[in-house]
Amino acid sequence: MKKLKSENQILTMLAFLSLSMGLWENFRQLWLEDNGFSALQISQITSLGTLISVLGILFVSRKVTLNKLKGFMSFTIVVKFFNLLLLYFLNHSQWMFLMRTLIAVDITTSYLIVTSVYPLITIFVKNNTIYSKRKLTEYLFRDVGILVGGFFIGKTVFGVLVNYNICLYISILFLALAMFAIFNIKVCAHQQDTKTSEIPILKYVRRNEILKIYCVYIFVSSVAMATGLGLKMLTLTNYFQFSEGIATNYLVIVGLICDLIGILALKYLTPKNDYITITIKFGIRFFLYTLAFVTDNLFVTMIAITWSILIGAAYENICDGYYINSVDAEHQLSFTNFRYIIKYIGEAIGIFFCGLMYEKGLKYMFGLSAFFMIFQITLAYQLIYKRKQAPKNVFQKIQKYNDKKKHQLI
Repeated sequence: MKKLKSENQILTMLAFLSLSMGLWENFRQLWLEDNGFSALQISQITSLGTLISVLGILFVSRKVTLNKLKGFMSFTIVVKFFNLLLLYFLNHSQWMFLMRTLIAVDITTSYLIVTSVYPLITIFVKNNTIYSKRKLTEYLFRDVGILVGGFFIGKTVFGVLVNYNICLYISILFLALAMFAIFNIKVCAHQQDTKTSEIPILKYVRRNEILKIYCVYIFVSSVAMATGLGLKMLTLTNYFQFSEGIATNYLVIVGLICDLIGILALKYLTPKNDYITITIKFGIRFFLYTLAFVTDNLFVTMIAITWSILIGAAYENICDGYYINSVDAEHQLSFTNFRYIIKYIGEAIGIFFCGLMYEKGLKYMFGLSAFFMIFQITLAYQLIYKRKQAPKNVFQKIQKYNDKKKHQLI
């Protein structure tokens, strides 16, 4: 049998990992609720785990070099495996504090593994095609995991009722396959780290006015998104009275359509005027969120949620592509880690706010999210203005990159 290339071995590992995460993380909030945790407590646990992830990513970026990354990822997956195993046996127990701790560890290990996958691939190959494959593998198999869980939840299979804890058990089995896959990846001694700049990433960002604004934009965007949609499954099952299966299938279908819209928008739907593009993506979302707050109507709120998810992947070339790809090669890895740190801090704060507003009422989640979106849209417009004022040669290479990426996605 022909041996898989190292990069394909990594993608195989990611596929098993994404199946595991999709199956378990979709029901994690409901598992916690079933074990006696309130929505506010769930949001606090999620926020804590996300904040710890920031420290973990910071540690990885400073201490773990590329040729040591495989060992670090292997260790992290082993920790995640035994962590989930403990959670499985703690179901419906009285060890509430231990559950909180283990859930925070689960969230942290997930973020650390996912953010380390592409840097590990770059040891063997680095190009736009493999990056697209990495994204596709994660999204596709995560959605498959969610779909499988939504189909079987509440049904009896071979005499066993499939509940949240059974989904966790199956998730552990897929994680074991991911663990086996990464153990079989070989990193040769001659595969050394790529050269990085001696200029610290914070200093590099401070020198670039556009990147400074972009980092603030990432933070505010993450807060706004997580404030409205940080507790999606709890919102759908408790406020809208969806069953677990219907809520899961809804998220899967809307998510898949979102991916399709993202591809179509990149190829065909992006207007020549970037201000119009931003208004389509965020202006309509802001209007619907505000309407949901003012009317406190479930139907309007469902439209707002659906639009927000559907448009999530669209126009990323305008919202992020120009700024990420303007970073030089020497700072690309460190800036990616820095961007994740900012994003996850924003998510942690947003999820915490989401839990607070969830207790007060559904409309307050979207009202507060709309408030943050005022600053998000302002920053997005400012970025476009600054970019258009910058020397044209700065972004010519970025435009070429985006044009090339369009052909790869279709």
